[in-house]
Amino acid sequence: MGMFISYFDETGDDGFPHYASELFVLTSVYMHYQTWKDNYNKIVQFRRELKERTGIKVRTEFHTKNFVLNKKPYVTYGLDEETRVDILKKFCAMIATLDIKIINVVINKKVIRKSDYDILNNALTFNVQRIENDLKQMDASHKFIIITDEGRVGKMVKTTRKIQKQNFIQSHFSSTPYSNNITKLLEDPLPKNSAESFFVQLADLVSFIVYLHELKQLNHSPWGNRVPAALTEEVIKECLELLKPVLNLRAASNDEYGIMVHPK
Repeated sequence: MGMFISYFDETGDDGFPHYASELFVLTSVYMHYQTWKDNYNKIVQFRRELKERTGIKVRTEFHTKNFVLNKKPYVTYGLDEETRVDILKKFCAMIATLDIKIINVVINKKVIRKSDYDILNNALTFNVQRIENDLKQMDASHKFIIITDEGRVGKMVKTTRKIQKQNFIQSHFSSTPYSNNITKLLEDPLPKNSAESFFVQLADLVSFIVYLHELKQLNHSPWGNRVPAALTEEVIKECLELLKPVLNLRAASNDEYGIMVHPK
């Protein structure tokens, strides 16, 4: 049996019908436990090189949105927007060298028709189901655990307990859903302060890139005035191309980057 460790983070708020962001992106980064240390060492080496170039300490939390928008604490380092965008691309290139897989689920609030639609519950259910499917295809004995930022652990525990008991999936060939309970998840989601986890920070970075990409793809509101001009739609596409080797493309076969968007 192989044990996999998955790390979750998001971009956007999970509010509905009242919300601040039109999209909610939930990203998971998962790996076999035996690859964890090598992956960790590669990230540390990258952060050391980043420190040499920018002065940003290895243990300083890398919060991608704040970095791109040049907010605290990054504004103190005096990095121009071209440099920040270049670092973002280099981050993506480094992530592509890791022995990991990444799943992205996007909830498009603009097309939700049910007033009781639970954003986080649906995003988490779709994401966990896809990790489960992937592990089943690898080896029937594989199991996994979830590690996530502390803020949403309570809601995530409620969802994961539910889908381990009762998880109905819509059939492609029938109007009747079928039961597909989650069997590979061990334990409740475990809390981890994102400032203390490089892997949660990776999930944050990828979810932010996917968020900007899907805002354009789904014809939503502009990115906003604070997004630097150097961070173009083409750059975001380049970032996704860099990440492609580690994206679980089977998570959504109708999307070139495996990004699942719901509702349709």
